Amino acid sequence: MSHRLRPQDGVPSLNEIIHSAVNLARICLNMDVAFITEFKDGRRIFRHIATVEEFVPIKAGDSHPLEESYCQYVVDGQIPPIVDDSHIYPILQALSATEAMKIRAHLGVPIRLSDGSVFGTFCCYSRSPASHLREVDVEAMARFADLIACMLEQRVLAERAHETASARLSALIAARGMHMVYQPIVDIATRRAVGLEALARFRPEPLRGPDKWFAEAHALARGAELELLAIEHALADLARLAPGAYLALNVSPHTILSGKLEAALAGAPPERLVLEMTEHAPIEEYDSLARVLARLRAAGLKLAIDDAGSGYASFRHILQLCPDIIKLDQSLIRDIDLDPGRRALALALITFAGETGSTIVAEGVETERELAVLRSLGVDLAQGYLLGRPAPAPALAGC
Repeated sequence: MSHRLRPQDGVPSLNEIIHSAVNLARICLNMDVAFITEFKDGRRIFRHIATVEEFVPIKAGDSHPLEESYCQYVVDGQIPPIVDDSHIYPILQALSATEAMKIRAHLGVPIRLSDGSVFGTFCCYSRSPASHLREVDVEAMARFADLIACMLEQRVLAERAHETASARLSALIAARGMHMVYQPIVDIATRRAVGLEALARFRPEPLRGPDKWFAEAHALARGAELELLAIEHALADLARLAPGAYLALNVSPHTILSGKLEAALAGAPPERLVLEMTEHAPIEEYDSLARVLARLRAAGLKLAIDDAGSGYASFRHILQLCPDIIKLDQSLIRDIDLDPGRRALALALITFAGETGSTIVAEGVETERELAVLRSLGVDLAQGYLLGRPAPAPALAGC
């Protein structure tokens, strides 16, 4: 099963390079089979295999229990790196792999990553005893193993990080390890709450902000799962929130398109709900998104576009989806009393909202001077620490 890299095929992939290294070792050592294994979940998984043409005892992806294998014995030092003849080692004669894979001569070394952890092994064997193997061959295999470890490390660490993050998220969701707080959206003239934005807070370790939890969930393609859990928590609090105030739920386009949002909202009074669409990247499925939103909006639910003024994507969302509410991003509100550029952009969005029938909500208001400028520009609704910090539902019942 030879493999040659051909320059005319373009730049070889990492897998091709590793396969060529494995096959080169097999040829140089005059062995029938060479392979790389990965140790994972108590098993050895064959990742890269090179064999003589007529002999294919194993395939990439095959796996066997690790505890009784040549690979584990090599790493533990129970057998020497060089086995001239497996039949003279009782421990190897007892292994089913010896007969099943036709192993007589064997040479193997661990593959260790830079942190000292064992990735797996680099091994080769033949179907006949071999007396030609020397310590220099072990050294050559060890050098190959170090080179392969360098090539694999970045991918392996990324896979391990992905697995760790996935397990962490699964544990969070299984434990329902979040609670909701609610920040008032206030009528500037009366200082009374007309709405409340639901914000998730997370209890488990590691302690970190909700933006990191949601970003990680989306990176794992599980963002909808986490968002729907937050929505479920928020809807459970709806009866305890200020009567008449709407509840704003943060939701990404992916979750809207998941087919699960409508079921999650079933039974809640749509006239009290606002979906705040949180997406900072361009969307390619506006038609599909608009169809789902149209059904929800026809029932009385309203749509808000979050973070307007923070980038091109939010402007495109506004034009494509014609929201009921446009939320001015806090980066636009910060120091608006001191910055003519911010005032000009805010005024343009306020004018646009007036022309299209949308309501403006200013986010991140922290000073009376910022609030005064917003009032002078015609903004009626705002939220921010000046007007109310996020708090649990019972603390807001009297808003």
